[in-house]
Amino acid sequence: MNKHIGSSLNDFLAEEGLLAETELVAVKRIVALQVEKSMHEKALSKTKMAQRMGTSRAALDRLLDPTNTSITLHTLEKAARVIGRTLHVALA
Repeated sequence: MNKHIGSSLNDFLAEEGLLAETELVAVKRIVALQVEKSMHEKALSKTKMAQRMGTSRAALDRLLDPTNTSITLHTLEKAARVIGRTLHVALA
């Protein structure tokens, strides 16, 4: 009998030790999509966005890469400021 029948995806991922990493990637994808959407709405190119953030185009590319989870809060805060948003971080 399969022990996962009837369990939730979160239960399965937790049992396999993958829940935290999966949630991290999901959050990063959402943030990357929100920043990219805001850039499009404000007609900001990657070059202009990077300039306004005071960072490199490579750093912005890392931010916009939904699979790259090694982004600093400082970089996220700069991006949020440029697109007129506020960064909120919480421990739950």
